[in-house]
Amino acid sequence: MQDQLIVALDFPTEAKAKETVLALGETVGYYKVGLELFLNSGGRIIEFLQEKRKKIFLDLKFHDIPNTTAQAARWAASLGIDMFNVHASGGSEMMKKAVEIVQESCLQEGTKQPLLIGVTILTSFDETGAAQVGFKNDIQTTALNLAVLAHQAGLNGVVCSPHEVVVIKEKCGQDFLTVCPGIRPAWAQSGDQKRIMTPKEAIAAGVDYMVIGRPITQAQNLKEAALKVIAEIGGK
Repeated sequence: MQDQLIVALDFPTEAKAKETVLALGETVGYYKVGLELFLNSGGRIIEFLQEKRKKIFLDLKFHDIPNTTAQAARWAASLGIDMFNVHASGGSEMMKKAVEIVQESCLQEGTKQPLLIGVTILTSFDETGAAQVGFKNDIQTTALNLAVLAHQAGLNGVVCSPHEVVVIKEKCGQDFLTVCPGIRPAWAQSGDQKRIMTPKEAIAAGVDYMVIGRPITQAQNLKEAALKVIAEIGGK
């Protein structure tokens, strides 16, 4: 159950991120590094997490022309991380090139191949926000369509809201991974996330990995908060 929890290190400073990881100790083994922390730490947080033998989800959401995204994917794979992502809305050609270059470069270097995940619709969107940026269908339909594109391109899974997991699994197969932000324990505030579920509900829906930040990282007792989430994932 512990491996299904990814704690989001959404901090502006390397020092705060390190302090959080040290405070959580062995309770948490998987961390998400997003744009804010990666840029503010000059990427050094990756080496720190590897020194502490933590798994890493590099959440930089590459989205560019196919060749540029493929070269970014090659660089990400060379870091020895466990998972990274691209925007599925970048299209089939972009995703296929990213898959190909990761497979090729890892084979050449004899290194572990990270999971490559496609971002569908950000969980900060509701139906109104999605319509404002031009999505013609409802969020669930759009997320499903993007997940199918990612599956056909050879990606390992998608980032999606827990509310889309059931239909994505039905269409793309149970082995197609779902990585879900928008998970909030019943005792936590929802913040800026709109399409949310509790950890218990997420597991029942079939979520593979849940990304949780503030309910743990801003708790008075970090370990206690993480253990409460892990217990809820396990149905306790």
